[in-house]
Amino acid sequence: MDILLAAATSFEIQPTIDFLRAESPTRISDAVPTRTTRTIATLITGVGSTATTWSLMRQINHHRPDLIIQAGIAGCFTGRPHGDVLAVEEEVLADLGVWEDHRFNSLFDLKLTGPDIPPFSSGRLINPYRRLLHLTALEPVRSATVNEITTDPDRIRWHQQNTAAVVEGMEGGALHYVCLREKIAFLQLRAVSNDIGVRDKTKWDIRLAIGRLNEELIRLLEQLNKQDNTVLQPTN
Repeated sequence: MDILLAAATSFEIQPTIDFLRAESPTRISDAVPTRTTRTIATLITGVGSTATTWSLMRQINHHRPDLIIQAGIAGCFTGRPHGDVLAVEEEVLADLGVWEDHRFNSLFDLKLTGPDIPPFSSGRLINPYRRLLHLTALEPVRSATVNEITTDPDRIRWHQQNTAAVVEGMEGGALHYVCLREKIAFLQLRAVSNDIGVRDKTKWDIRLAIGRLNEELIRLLEQLNKQDNTVLQPTN
């Protein structure tokens, strides 16, 4: 099982990188060998959907992994405690469309594409790898992918009422889209670092979020060491 561990920035997964290097200090190409025959390669994609899409496709074309795990911190719409780690089951491309007359019209509202045209299902990008989601032992949630971090109260209320997203990120939609198109198994883990709203970083807890994220990430990688490749099969 070849695993690609992806993150927007290196500091979000640095504790896991350090753990893998300590476990197997000899690097082979871009992969970090673990105790088993599995390999884990790391990829820092850059921030945002455009950079993430390019980075993922470049890596896939160079060496196609069996599983891609994306990990990062996120803002939260629903007041979860900082440090909560969640498995993203569904993504909504929450700002791909137009804001007009105090509401948002998506590509589907504008009839530019259909909500069930692959890889979308009811306008969402849904992870079909249920065994992997179950293996995380984390709560599966919906996430909103945006290019502009949401701070406006009207937009926050709109997202809460219309997307039902729990967290907001800038790269998850790209992961889900690429992997669904390429038929590659994937997981997305997000740790809550802040409530969505005014960007007062004195109220954020990035250190706690990164610590908890990497605890769960290392635990997941160790769980994957015990699995065979049947866990990578999609289920309906």
